[in-house]
Amino acid sequence: MSGQTLLDFQDKDHAIVHATCVAVGGCGALIVGRSGVGKSGLALQMIAAGAILVADDRVELRMVDGQVLADAPESIRGLIEARGIGLVRAQPAGATEVTYVVDLDQTEQARLPDPVTIQLLRQTVPLLRAAAIPNLPAALLQLLKMGRVDPDWLGT
Repeated sequence: MSGQTLLDFQDKDHAIVHATCVAVGGCGALIVGRSGVGKSGLALQMIAAGAILVADDRVELRMVDGQVLADAPESIRGLIEARGIGLVRAQPAGATEVTYVVDLDQTEQARLPDPVTIQLLRQTVPLLRAAAIPNLPAALLQLLKMGRVDPDWLGT
């Protein structure tokens, strides 16, 4: 994002951001964080377990019918960086709704956190503060497949 953050794009209908995005069952996880934090590595682990690549390194975001859609710029569609190996090909998902933003720079302190959101373009999207979460690739895959439960619901 060249020094910009997602907040710089909250009132826009279109942006290209420095991020990675994967999809599971039509649900997209936009993975953000500083350069070298492991966005592509997380995506590769998820792809190995069944996710599909939307975009790596640069993600095109646009508002369509009240949803934030992520896609790859044509020049990098179907390519992902494998650090120490180079660019490798992956099956591209195409335009996918962003259902979660995964921030690898922020740490979640709570074991069962209250939902947090972020403004992404003109839409509110759930935010996961995911730095140092154990089993993150598997947890994200399951979240994208089945969603999450409000912990207060368990007490009823």
